[in-house]
Amino acid sequence: MYTVYAIYNSKHARIYIGQTRDLVERLKMHNERALKGYTSRYDGNWELIYSEELNTRSEALIRERQLKSYQGRQFIKQHIRA
Repeated sequence: MYTVYAIYNSKHARIYIGQTRDLVERLKMHNERALKGYTSRYDGNWELIYSEELNTRSEALIRERQLKSYQGRQFIKQHIRA
């Protein structure tokens, strides 16, 4: 199983969308700045706001791409707690 997820950094009002096989470990890595890239640029805590499980990596990549589209981001923004 693969998980497509969205995390949110409330300190900087940033959203990140990705996919992984181990969501718990990936979230830990984002918060420890262990992954170089987009999320490591921002201090503050990343919290999970959305996740969805899919059977194959190809399905996860397709869904990730959909969520990164304009309409997908609008859908994800609905899950941010004010």
